[in-house]
Amino acid sequence: MNLIDVLTVVVLILVSALIISLIVYLGKITRSIEQLQSDISELSNKLEPLITSLSDFSIKLSVVSEQARNQLDTTKSIIDKVKHHVFKILELEEKIRVGIDGPVSGILNQIKAISNGVSTFLNYLKK
Repeated sequence: MNLIDVLTVVVLILVSALIISLIVYLGKITRSIEQLQSDISELSNKLEPLITSLSDFSIKLSVVSEQARNQLDTTKSIIDKVKHHVFKILELEEKIRVGIDGPVSGILNQIKAISNGVSTFLNYLKK
C-alpha cells in the first residue's frame, strides 16, 4: 500500500465519521424542531380560550361602562331637576319675604307711631 491508498482510507474514514455525526446532529435538530412545533401547538391551544375570554370580557366591560354612563346621565338629570326646584323655592321665598316685608314694616311703623302717640298722650295727662 502506498501513501495515496493510506490517505484515501483515512479520508474515507473521516468522511464516514462526518456523515455519521451529521446524521446524529440532524436527528437532534429534527427532534428539537418537533418539540418546538409541539410547544407552539400547545401554546396555540391555550391562547385560543384566552382570546375568547378576553373578547367576552371586553364586551361585558363595554356593556357595564354603557350602563354606568346611563346611570350618570340619569343622576345628572335628577340633580338638575332638584337644583331647578330649589331655585324656584328660593325665588318663591324671596317673593314672599319681599311681599311680607313691605306691609309688615309699614304696619310696624304705624304701630310704633301709635305707641309714640299714646305714650305722648299719657305723658301729657300725667302732667
